[in-house]
Amino acid sequence: MEIKEKLLSNGWKKFTFSNNKGITISVLDYGGIITEINVPDQKGTIENVVLSYKDYDSYINDPNYFGALIGRVAGRVEGASFSLNGKEYNLDANDGDNSLHGGKQGFNKKIWEASPFQSSTDVGVVFTCESPHLEGGYPGSVSIKVTYQLNNQNQFIVDYQAISDQDTPITLTNHSYFNLSGNAKRTICDHKMKIASDRFVELDEYLIPTGNINSNQDTPFDLRNETTLKSPLGSDHSQIQLAGNGYDHYFIFKETGEEQVTLRDEDSGRVLTVHTTQPGMVLYTGNGLGDEFQLASGPAEKHSGLCLETQASPASLHHDGFPSALLKAAEPYNKRTTFTFDTF
Repeated sequence: MEIKEKLLSNGWKKFTFSNNKGITISVLDYGGIITEINVPDQKGTIENVVLSYKDYDSYINDPNYFGALIGRVAGRVEGASFSLNGKEYNLDANDGDNSLHGGKQGFNKKIWEASPFQSSTDVGVVFTCESPHLEGGYPGSVSIKVTYQLNNQNQFIVDYQAISDQDTPITLTNHSYFNLSGNAKRTICDHKMKIASDRFVELDEYLIPTGNINSNQDTPFDLRNETTLKSPLGSDHSQIQLAGNGYDHYFIFKETGEEQVTLRDEDSGRVLTVHTTQPGMVLYTGNGLGDEFQLASGPAEKHSGLCLETQASPASLHHDGFPSALLKAAEPYNKRTTFTFDTF
């Protein structure tokens, strides 16, 4: 177990921590951004399995939110507004008429207070910040704590904690783009995926939930059995088409004790499994990526990586029946997502 801290030329801090099994993770205090997760393949070759920019400046106004902590509300809030306790709140409209990922100054743009830690069993960084009342338009002063923790079971654990002095919407996530091929050698189209979900949220042409929760049965959204992604990504299903030939959809998890997500790359032999206490996940397959974005590995391309955004649903602010994003005053917010890396 080891952790190192480095002060970058732009004033940001970079923390690099590793376990005894060959996994090394690098994160920034700016946005809590994960820049690297280096893991071995089946031959022991260690490569980065998340997308990273070639230079740090690209993270400053990043439309893709590479590796960032997202809040206060992950996802799109319809009309950049909502009503709570009889009062209307107007948010930053940074995605057309809607608010995306906390608005113009979301948690992805904060310099977080960072406290590295290390023990015989785990290593990582605790990030904290204060979000003042009406930041981004959201009510309540909120204290946030996010812990990145790596152990020798090759588990990367992300713990999200928060407490607010007023009722407020909150659902936090991380926006890393995974690609198990290593150093983005190939797209994720040949990755095999399994999701423990039998329902997904229907979107309109602006990628806003319509209010309908649809069955996955007999659609490209049925990933309950392991599926090679190139097939559904090439589907003519209207929901796949409107998202830009891919997924940008919320999957509601079944209530089981099994892992919610499994991702596997045949060539590298890498496997990623996800366990979470969140009720669902946005699967985004990098439909908007292109060669205008310079990665550490070279120009990006469509489907260079995919996001596993475990979270509640912002649609719950406008529609009944969705996993709630509402946090009551003085009630603790505690969520955990565990990413486990392995080979086969």
